[in-house]
Amino acid sequence: MNVGRQSEIIELARKIGRVTVEGLAERFGVTPQTIRKDLNELCDLGYMKRVHGGAVIASTVENVGYEARRLIAQDAKRAIGRAAASLIPNNSSLVINIGTTTEEVAKALRDHHGLLVITNNINVVNILRPCQMIETIIASGVVRHSDGGIVGEAAVQFIRGFKVDYAVIGTSAIDADGALLDYDYREVSVARTIVENARHIILAADSTKFSRTAPVRIGHLSDVDTFVTDRVESPQIHRICAEAGARIVETEDAAAG
Repeated sequence: MNVGRQSEIIELARKIGRVTVEGLAERFGVTPQTIRKDLNELCDLGYMKRVHGGAVIASTVENVGYEARRLIAQDAKRAIGRAAASLIPNNSSLVINIGTTTEEVAKALRDHHGLLVITNNINVVNILRPCQMIETIIASGVVRHSDGGIVGEAAVQFIRGFKVDYAVIGTSAIDADGALLDYDYREVSVARTIVENARHIILAADSTKFSRTAPVRIGHLSDVDTFVTDRVESPQIHRICAEAGARIVETEDAAAG
């Protein structure tokens, strides 16, 4: 066990969110096999969790930083954003909540027209503000310094004043039983209210969320109408969605086709 290298790997993962076997092998000048051994040992100790091609920090009570989250699965999130946006017609109303993936949906909506967008995400406001054909309303409440999310009871009450056609929500983790999980109970309260006040729920979440966990329950995949992701490898998740009538849109399948 190379404690020094493994400590650096943990710190790097905390800063950038996700580390890859190839990137670490190049950084430390060792073989990919050596890095895989390091990651496996760190996972066995509970410091990290393996994801496709690498690993992420395994915290169950605290999310990684906003800038680090933006770097995790960037290409997958962009594809998910485009796919989710394609499901939303012009001249409709929607709520977009907090998350780096939901922000990619907002970016992909910029060519739409006639939209009314309610959001508790300052970043979504900045993305859509220049769009003359989209009206954007921002929720009131406490602004979270870490990511510009607006949370708390004031935001909950604000969202309750609307009934929209679509909701675009994210999640920090998806449990094997289909539970949707997050870290901040104040954010979760707003997310639940968004789900309650939309006619069609779109969950936008990349596949790394299957390898993470968090302590606060948002809801369940059965609450979702459409789940947009890069891929779902779990037969159990496919079964849960099928039984609930939730459609799965996998962007990797679309790219392959």
